[in-house]
Parts: sequence; C-alpha cells; structure tokens
Amino acid sequence: MAASSSASKSSMATTLKVAVMVALVLVVTVDGQNCNTHLSGLNACGEFVVPGADKTNPSAECCTALEAVPSECLCNTLRIASRLPTRCNIPALSCS
Repeated sequence: MAASSSASKSSMATTLKVAVMVALVLVVTVDGQNCNTHLSGLNACGEFVVPGADKTNPSAECCTALEAVPSECLCNTLRIASRLPTRCNIPALSCS
C-alpha cells in the first residue's frame, strides 16, 4: 500500500507541475498578445518618427496610442530591437 501511496503522490506532483507550466505559457501568450495589440496602435505615430518627416508634433491619436502601451512592453520591445543587428550579423547601431 505504501508503494501505491508513493506513486499517487508522484503522479499528483507531476500533474501539478504540468498545470503550472500550462498556466505560465498562457500568461506569457496573453501578455505577448496584449503587447502586440498595444504596439500596433503606435502605427498612428509613424508619420512623426520617420527621419525627414514634415510633421514633428505628434497627433492626439499618436499620444493616446503611446500612453496606452505599458512601459514594460515598450521597454522590452526596445531591448529586443537593439539586439537585432547583432543577431543578424550586421554591425551594431551607433546612434549619436
């Protein structure tokens, strides 16, 4: 009977571990999707961030979209973007 109890506890522990992993994957996926949704709203700012753009003051729509992006989402996106040149085997950006 002790062996059965031990096997049952092991099975329960494994089931719990799987459930926690599934929950984490769902949270990460939902956060990623939310971030993508917020970032896509920044398309309203496109005409203000292109070098040589005629318009320098962002529209109310752009400002509202930027305000809606959680800072963690924006910072993570900038971090990822800054790593792209290295990962693409091109020289790192040097902005001055």
